[in-house]
Amino acid sequence: MKPRLPVTRRGRVLLVIALLVLVCGIVAWTLRKPGAPTLATSPVTRGDLEQTVEATGVIDAYKLVSVGAQASGQIKSLKVQLGDTVKQGDLIAEIDATTQRNAVLNAQAALDQVTAQRAVQQATLRQAELEFARQKEMLAAEATSRAEFDTAEAQLKTAQAQVTSFDAQIQGRQTELGTANANLAYTRITAPMDGTVVAVVAEEGRTVNANQTAPTIVMLARLDLVTVNAEVSEADVVKIKAGMPVYFTTLGDPERKYHATLRQINPAPSSIASDSSSSSSSSSSSASSAVYYNALFDVENPDGTLRIDMTAQVSVLLKQAKDVLIIPSVALGPKTRDGQYVVRVADKDGMPQPRKVKIGINTGSSAEVTSGLEEGEKVVVGEGSATPAAGSGNRGGAQMRMGGPGMGGPRR
Repeated sequence: MKPRLPVTRRGRVLLVIALLVLVCGIVAWTLRKPGAPTLATSPVTRGDLEQTVEATGVIDAYKLVSVGAQASGQIKSLKVQLGDTVKQGDLIAEIDATTQRNAVLNAQAALDQVTAQRAVQQATLRQAELEFARQKEMLAAEATSRAEFDTAEAQLKTAQAQVTSFDAQIQGRQTELGTANANLAYTRITAPMDGTVVAVVAEEGRTVNANQTAPTIVMLARLDLVTVNAEVSEADVVKIKAGMPVYFTTLGDPERKYHATLRQINPAPSSIASDSSSSSSSSSSSASSAVYYNALFDVENPDGTLRIDMTAQVSVLLKQAKDVLIIPSVALGPKTRDGQYVVRVADKDGMPQPRKVKIGINTGSSAEVTSGLEEGEKVVVGEGSATPAAGSGNRGGAQMRMGGPGMGGPRR
């Protein structure tokens, strides 16, 4: 039997220290706080918020006129080119006026002839009046017979009727002359308004026939003011009305906004014209398709940047709030009976705490907070499914579950 080694004082001290460390470790393990969950948070920020109805539109000319020819003949000269700016009354084209000019000469000759015939008849009338007056005096003095008096009276009435007939003929010839002059004027085609030539349909040397159709020479548009024709879905058209502010951007310059006021909303979709002429079978099939209503507004275009048939991304402004607190809509939880929403706010330890907030405008992606939160606080928008590294909870985590039942997806 081996003798027991004596335990030194130093050894006993080390043993006691080891036991104390072990006990402290066990106590700390038992009393430890639970770790903060992995959260995806978003700060409460301040900014502007808008609730809009979105639509796609097409830019049209405020006024578009097809300038045609009312006279038939060959186009002798074309005075404008594509893109030219003209004023009302400016000459656009001239048609060979030989036929129309000859018609004016013939009408003038016919008028002169009838006028001369009336002058001859007027002299005859004067002679008949004198003869009737002489026969009347002689009949009173019983120096002539009743038959001669009656003859003089009949000749007077005949002369008067012939003068009246020539007056009617003169009026007819004057009308014919006016028509001939108008047809001659039609050979000079002038601009009916101020505008820009947006299309040249005919060319010099072409023969036009205005008796069958009204041939178009050029198309003239007013471009200093354009009209945007926006197609609004039937789900959104009930939200808008004339007088609402509206703005749009173009594909070529998405950073520039053009502002205007909604002028009118058509009471029926543009497809109504085609539907009325189609059969009942086609109308029943169109009932299942999307329905869009045209909303119109006008925009000043002094520099000509906006052009016909450009695509416009239109936003009709329903509500607007400036310099308000904003959070993502996905942070909103269930709605309470008093109209508030429940959101989860991360405390200083990273733990989510429920809180009631009042919400103003909710666009579906962002929501206005009217009370319940302060700028800079962080609201929970999602949770990570795996434990990330320390400090990554506020940076979104590795994976996110957005808008779950417990996370408070947007409710309207």
